[in-house]
Amino acid sequence: MKVVNLFKNLNGRQKSIIILLLILPFFICDLINYCTIPDLNGDLINTVTVEIPKGSTLQTIADTLKNKGLIEDIELFKIWIMSLGKEKEIKAGHFEIPVGLNYAQLAKYLSQAKVKQIKVTLLEGWSNEDIALKLQDELGINKKVFIKLTEDSVFISQFGINKYSLEGYLLPDTYYFYWGMSEKTIIEILFNSCLSKFDSTARIQMDKLKMNQHQILTLASIIEGEAILDDERSKIASVYYNRLNRNIKLQADPTIQYILQGPPRRLLYKDLEIDSPYNTYKYYGLPPGPINNPGKSSINAAIYPEITNFIFFVATGDGGHAFSKNAAEHARAKAKFNRIRREVRKRKKIEN
Repeated sequence: MKVVNLFKNLNGRQKSIIILLLILPFFICDLINYCTIPDLNGDLINTVTVEIPKGSTLQTIADTLKNKGLIEDIELFKIWIMSLGKEKEIKAGHFEIPVGLNYAQLAKYLSQAKVKQIKVTLLEGWSNEDIALKLQDELGINKKVFIKLTEDSVFISQFGINKYSLEGYLLPDTYYFYWGMSEKTIIEILFNSCLSKFDSTARIQMDKLKMNQHQILTLASIIEGEAILDDERSKIASVYYNRLNRNIKLQADPTIQYILQGPPRRLLYKDLEIDSPYNTYKYYGLPPGPINNPGKSSINAAIYPEITNFIFFVATGDGGHAFSKNAAEHARAKAKFNRIRREVRKRKKIEN
């Protein structure tokens, strides 16, 4: 009680000095620890993944850290950040932040932390829109901006190609990106990955085939739409080359699916009559451009096709295809597949 009365009788300056003396040991302790952030080791230290969006205010960052259980007192954390001059050094991105850091350590860690890499897998045969949607979900990019760039002739021209779209030029693969990367940067990475498949050896082979890069990607996208088994890709490529060389229409079902609205479905005879340059049942040669983004295996198949005499192929019902050299063989293979399809339909009716 005497201590309380004594404290009341002190003036403001004296009270401030006493309060400072009381908290000074804690401040000094935190300041010492400021220089001793433990090594980030996933086996030894628990971490929390934190996302800091672009343009986040200090208040937003503090709120996020509190919601993640990394701090308790938002105002005290903000005081530490500002007193250390770190408020403008915190970057946007995904971070792995160790649990148990005091406010001083956390302030230093955030100003020095490396942005976490994010693993993103883009599947073979995806359209530009599919890729944009995946990247929006995983990296927070703007899907509309991404799509607009892939259709911007001025932007596309910087890659040295004169095309109306980058469809087919964004190589599907597994990538490690940083959260917050710009749409332009990501497109450049995907395009350059595609371009890397056309090395000097590939270009020599393309000259032999009398095919340019755009034609290879167009054919590769059709192969991607047809093939399920990797070991069939080069054989499917051979069928299309044989048809091109003999001036036979490609009659590739994936090109019809490309011009239809909605998800893939069984084609009808009327679909084959659609007037479109992508209708390879109606027009000779390759369509104007790729119908999807082909993967490495399909691109390689288009560059290095198997040498065969096949000009037809039809599904066998198990993911593979039966290849034929003439119409008679093809008719028998087709009839066999139709029998399998009827049997499947019968079994489904019985099961239902």
